[in-house]
Amino acid sequence: MSDIEAKLGRVRDFMAGRGLEALALRRVSNFAWLTDGGASHIMIAHENGGATLVVTPDALHIVTNSIEAPRLEREEGLADLPLTWHVYPWYEPGRPLTALTQGRRLGADFPFLGATDIDADLRRVRAQLTPAESERMAEVGGRTGAALETAARRVRPGMSEFAIAGLITQAAFERSLTPVLALVAVDDRALAYRHPLPTARTLDRYAMLVICGRDRGLVASATRLVHIGPAPADLKARVEAVARVDTVFMQATRPGARLKEILQQAIAAYAQAGYPDEWQRHHQGGVAGYESREYLATPAAMETVVLGQAYAWNPSLVGTKSEDTLMVGEAGPRIVTATGDWPTVQGLPLPRPALLEL
Repeated sequence: MSDIEAKLGRVRDFMAGRGLEALALRRVSNFAWLTDGGASHIMIAHENGGATLVVTPDALHIVTNSIEAPRLEREEGLADLPLTWHVYPWYEPGRPLTALTQGRRLGADFPFLGATDIDADLRRVRAQLTPAESERMAEVGGRTGAALETAARRVRPGMSEFAIAGLITQAAFERSLTPVLALVAVDDRALAYRHPLPTARTLDRYAMLVICGRDRGLVASATRLVHIGPAPADLKARVEAVARVDTVFMQATRPGARLKEILQQAIAAYAQAGYPDEWQRHHQGGVAGYESREYLATPAAMETVVLGQAYAWNPSLVGTKSEDTLMVGEAGPRIVTATGDWPTVQGLPLPRPALLEL
């Protein structure tokens, strides 16, 4: 309860600073944030869930239909929270939300007539994890890394990308994770695309596996690379080069550092590795939390790193990527998706995943 109350205090400060009298929150990420992990989604692919929270200066309301209310109360633990419930028949949507917000200066994280769009600004508030959330993220990260590495070790020649994605999904669900993203690319598809949705293509030698695993709202991300038999020298060289760039990102992620300055250090590392323009071909990651990326590091990003935040950097070179989720600590980064049971690139100050040769 103290965690929720602290976050509600931050939200009300946010409202006061913008002259808002109510806030309507329907995004799955915001719902989970303010309910200590409550799952309002029905379809994984939807950003908005089946319930709306309405924050006012003196109350927290929940608006949902008669289908969702029983599960939210019993299985998501919301019956124990200080919520005022407004449950409507599924065939009569809209009335309770309109009644709660009418006549108020309203902000919303979804399109709502007359409301100010506050989604981007609220992400900055949400990304400052509480100590309890930081520990939860570390635990989610551990299970996410274990799920991905388990799946990667089960890869065999002749498997389709769909089948490999199925391995990732199975390993995630076995660990009580919702795999909100599972990307797979085999052989030359890994060279062509940075966001490789799985296809029917079958594996010959090389595979890239990517996961975003979610539990109680928090999302951890990781990538692993596998090769059937000895890998060619040029592929190994690119894997090691991108791992060095990732190390620069991670070591620079310290409290007080500006995101644009961290990115500039990594851009210099790309150039030193002989790939000066490669950073422009895909985003490099950023702050993690209740979204896989709450916001990205860009050349103009003025945000600073805060103790206890989560970050997921994902530098990439042609056909390769290095990605894990870390927590920001006083003594340096704590890589929470690293299991300690995967080969690492030698000679680096932080453990970065190497190419696994099966």
